[in-house]
Amino acid sequence: MRKVSVFGATGSIGQNTIDLIAREPDAYDVVALSGGQNIAQLAKDARRLGADVAVTADESRLEELRAALAGSDVAAAAGAEAIAEAAARPADWVMSAIVGAAGLRPGLVALEQGATLALANKESLVTAGALIMQTAAKSDGQILPVDSEHSAVFQGLVGEDMSAVERIIITASGGAFRDWALEDMAKATPEQASSHPNWNMGQRITIDSASMFNKALEVIETKEFFQCPHEMIEVLVHPESMVHALVGFNDGALMAHVGPPDMRHAIGYALHYPERRKLPVARLDLAKIGALHFRDPDLQRYPALRLAHEVLATGGHAGAVFNAAKEVALDGFIGHRIGFLQMAEVVEEALERLSGSQCLKNAEMTLDTVIETDHLARKTALEVIKEQNR
Repeated sequence: MRKVSVFGATGSIGQNTIDLIAREPDAYDVVALSGGQNIAQLAKDARRLGADVAVTADESRLEELRAALAGSDVAAAAGAEAIAEAAARPADWVMSAIVGAAGLRPGLVALEQGATLALANKESLVTAGALIMQTAAKSDGQILPVDSEHSAVFQGLVGEDMSAVERIIITASGGAFRDWALEDMAKATPEQASSHPNWNMGQRITIDSASMFNKALEVIETKEFFQCPHEMIEVLVHPESMVHALVGFNDGALMAHVGPPDMRHAIGYALHYPERRKLPVARLDLAKIGALHFRDPDLQRYPALRLAHEVLATGGHAGAVFNAAKEVALDGFIGHRIGFLQMAEVVEEALERLSGSQCLKNAEMTLDTVIETDHLARKTALEVIKEQNR
């Protein structure tokens, strides 16, 4: 039996991962599950899968979790330290699906144990790509991409030589506002931004999809994971969300990965890698679909894409500034303190204010320097939001 852990078990990626694991109960020994506020779901899944430990990120919910697990053999724990300790438990395969910068540390800890890390936490590579890749190399750990776009690129490169690649194209649905006028986007509410046309995801990632900040993070991820020049990375708006990515080669060929908009495909590929096994996802009827559409993104509507390339040109800790400022700006939008289009303005201003700071000049990247940069960027972004509201 393979020992597996799922961090971020109560989110959409975590739940899809648990769905696949639960279909083969005799194949997996579940070590740890972690979640946030949904204690009932966390406890239910921990009981069902027979996990060794269930951890909630919220220390104030520990007694509630203990009560929900009463009578089972599942241990309960809470807090960031407990999540890190759970990540240190021996496991063969670890799903990293905690949303935000909080997912960085447990992913690093799991890699340090030599585990295979199924990486769905975008922020890990965005904020500390060099550190993540170095940690995997030192410990003989392995990183497998779980974002549908990066999984698609990864699959397109199987058996190929990276030196023959000319371009990597990742696709974007365009989110909730892909056909809205710019003036209407400026007045959009968090509720309107929280409805995705193709995917069923959490509120934060759905809003990030509407603003293309999600895709901007993926541009940075692509560079870090595949170690390619950022000029090689392109984005296309593809409303159907069926072509997840394309790899362009030096002979002019494009290798496309086409599949239904179902995250269980990328999760299942990582779970079973290097095998390709049958998955419970829809089979596409291309004749019925009839046509697929693509268009270039409008950078005036989606300035996050421009900012991502600027971050990659800067390098170092710029990704940590970008991610932290984005999270603060998203909080500001959800809290009705800034408008939808102001999120990019906050991030750009934070990057500008910190462009000459010591945190971006640090030659060495460690967990401490990433955390320091994250804190400084959050403070700066909050100051920008306060100034915008005066």
